[in-house]
Amino acid sequence: MASAPATASSSKEFTREEVAKHNKVDDLWIIVDSKVYDVTRFKDLHPGGISVFLEDDIMGQDATEAFYGLHRHEVLLKPQYARLVIGTLAGEKSVVAARAPGNLSEVPYAEPTWLSKGYYSPYFTESHRELQKAIRHFTDEVIYPDAQAREEDGKRPSQSVFDKCAELNILAMRMGPGKHLKGLKLMNGVVQPDEFNYFHELVLHQEMCRINARGYSDGLGSGSVIGLPPVMNFASPAVKAKIIPEVLSGKKFIALAISEAFAGSDVQGLRTTAKKTEDGKHWIINGTKKWITNGTFSHYFTVGCKTDNGFTVILVERGEGVETKAIKTAYSSTAGTAYITFDDVKVPVENTLGKEGQGIYVMLSNFNHERWVMCCAGARNQRVIVEECLQWTNQRKAFGKPLNSQAVIRSKLAEMIARAESAQAWLENITHQMCNMSYKDQAQKLAGPIGLLKMYITRSAQETATDAVQIFGGRGITKTGMGRFIEHYHRTVPYDAILGGAEDVLGDLGVRQAIRQMPRNARL
Repeated sequence: MASAPATASSSKEFTREEVAKHNKVDDLWIIVDSKVYDVTRFKDLHPGGISVFLEDDIMGQDATEAFYGLHRHEVLLKPQYARLVIGTLAGEKSVVAARAPGNLSEVPYAEPTWLSKGYYSPYFTESHRELQKAIRHFTDEVIYPDAQAREEDGKRPSQSVFDKCAELNILAMRMGPGKHLKGLKLMNGVVQPDEFNYFHELVLHQEMCRINARGYSDGLGSGSVIGLPPVMNFASPAVKAKIIPEVLSGKKFIALAISEAFAGSDVQGLRTTAKKTEDGKHWIINGTKKWITNGTFSHYFTVGCKTDNGFTVILVERGEGVETKAIKTAYSSTAGTAYITFDDVKVPVENTLGKEGQGIYVMLSNFNHERWVMCCAGARNQRVIVEECLQWTNQRKAFGKPLNSQAVIRSKLAEMIARAESAQAWLENITHQMCNMSYKDQAQKLAGPIGLLKMYITRSAQETATDAVQIFGGRGITKTGMGRFIEHYHRTVPYDAILGGAEDVLGDLGVRQAIRQMPRNARL
């Protein structure tokens, strides 16, 4: 977002001495970052009350330090406040400026190393950098405004955003590299389909999660990211030809429906059943699913069912017998989290994904990518919080000194930075393996490492959230104002530890996989 444009009145210049003369209740000016504001009328409307302005060091004085101790810079850019500007200080220029859409942050550790000035990476090419520039600009201009609005009103992401994502084939790229990209123009040609790899996908996920709106992030097609791959990899040609274009065009949505109230994501304990009709042409599905992301507005559901010969995955279209209800959770209902009931739902057997009774293989092949996507977002979200804390501790004064002058605060920052950097480094290493392994090798070798990485990121994220709240104090538990992103992060970060597999379970998975690979002759 750019700074507010100058008007004829705001182009007038004043000296500090001239501003100082306007220091009365009925004639009150202040200075913020070299701009002169007439707050005579506004003072009575100020949310914090009129007394905020009636201090000797505020009335007619430079209130820059006081302002930034209470408000985010974005407040000054709002039209209702920008119009209070009547001029600028003679011979002085504004120091603080909002970062323009698409630009990188210059705050240390705010960007991963490969995007930091003067640093290098063995993984990222010019193609990745061009995609990063394009998707960041798109996120800042198109996604962020809608995200903040929808996070508040709880409505699903605007269809216009899905349409714009589809135009650039962002929805297709979020499914990862593959033949589904063939012939598509990706991000206006910034990257070619045959060169698109998992690092390109990593860039997409990490850039699009920078919006500080966790519910919206999940609402923006997360159900498709985890619900469509089983269709892409295991559906019949006819089903693929119908479903994939509909979902990738942003016109229809799909959700992964595995978890149940009785069994969580324990496949062996699922109670939703699928029975074949006597003629063997249809499935009759009965049961319930819970905590289904995008479920309230999805048209299709990738459903895990108990069948006579085991576990089977079936594609179900919303229709007679399918009912969804919104579940209230700690984050915004824009995610579309749903409780779903299937009451004698009749589905053609052609909608079976993979082989009957072998649904476990369908889901296991899906888990790695799902968890890796969560790791991408988890690592980047921690970095967003690091940036918030570094900026706040630099501008916030306590006991007459910047907050970052205190050793206890620097210690917390050190821990936060170390977690963010280590998470990104481990993530990039695993992504490199994905780029060089076959799909089969990924399934065999990376389930454990990805599980351990997700456990590490989700646990470290909760530590970072706690530290951030301590750094921001009361602002860190307030939904509006200076610490609103900290409050939001602290409130929603537990989701990562649950979705896609609980962190304890995934940690155990990683260790069990390692134990199975132990050499028989290994001894101390």
